[in-house]
Amino acid sequence: MTGQLNTSGSPHIPARFSVTKVMGWVLIALIPAIFALLFYFGIGLIVQITLATLAGYLFEWWSLTWRHQPLKPFLTDLTVPVTAVLFALCLSPIAPWYVAVVGMFFAIVVAKHLYGGLGNNIFNPAMVAFATILVAFPQSMSLWLPPTGLTQFGELQTIDWKHTLSIIFVGIQNSDLAVDAVTAATPLTALKTGLQQGFSQSEIVQGMVFGDFGGLGWEWIANWLFLGGLVLLYKRIITWHVPAAVLMTTVAISTPFYLFNADIYMSPQQHIFSGGIMLAAFFIATDPTSGCSSHRGKLIFGAGVAILTVLIRNFGAYPDGVAFAVLLMNLSAPLIDRLTIPKPYGKKGHP
Repeated sequence: MTGQLNTSGSPHIPARFSVTKVMGWVLIALIPAIFALLFYFGIGLIVQITLATLAGYLFEWWSLTWRHQPLKPFLTDLTVPVTAVLFALCLSPIAPWYVAVVGMFFAIVVAKHLYGGLGNNIFNPAMVAFATILVAFPQSMSLWLPPTGLTQFGELQTIDWKHTLSIIFVGIQNSDLAVDAVTAATPLTALKTGLQQGFSQSEIVQGMVFGDFGGLGWEWIANWLFLGGLVLLYKRIITWHVPAAVLMTTVAISTPFYLFNADIYMSPQQHIFSGGIMLAAFFIATDPTSGCSSHRGKLIFGAGVAILTVLIRNFGAYPDGVAFAVLLMNLSAPLIDRLTIPKPYGKKGHP
């Protein structure tokens, strides 16, 4: 009597995680940071996430229909919500409604489907969306709500959910609130503006938007992003290479600048706890499609993101250069992989 062994196609190794499960864990890991952002900056974040998600699904459905692709597998794989949440976390909570819609158009239609859909995109969709709106709507991105710690002591006026919705859907110019009374600069913007005005960093960080070693509120948000990243590492959704390279290189490259002149260059802790470095380290630069495959490649990729971010922050026109750094490294990823992926045993030379 002979038995029959049913196997799948080569290489006969089942995938450890489906796309849906991976995206689900990413969303779970982001929950603590989302609650922290809600606490410090209000309900506007939920509105931005909702707008981005709805717009993302609309553009995903339209693109799949246009490309004659099946709808159910791609509409249920959770890639759209992950892109929407990552993009919304970078938005001002009171950004106009059309900012989220335009950003998601570029994320889903341009960065994803024009390159062939999931798995074929060479750029991180969320960062394409964010870079686009930074260039297209700089004024909207400069208006941030003050963190809760400031409104509690009366330095700036707090706004309720009705005023938040009014600002998002009608516009702050048509609101009965004064712009200067309800908005505050982000820590990185305050640093960039203050340095351009001739103030030293030691004077700037005495401002109300700064905490002990980073931006007020942003310090805790970065901590929760770090803990969420540890969850992804524990579940083996990501490897340690990119996060370690991003964080360690940020410290290594920013420390010499700070030691050279602490009055004009940010300290390493300001770099890590005042902007998007922590988000990039665990949730953006670890994207397997637009990043590198080999372990050495991931280390180089993460280091490149950190170096470019620090250089853009120190010498560029934008306060936070994470999005542009990631996109530039996305362009370099194929070459990095080609140079770092181990050759098969017995192979000689290049093809």
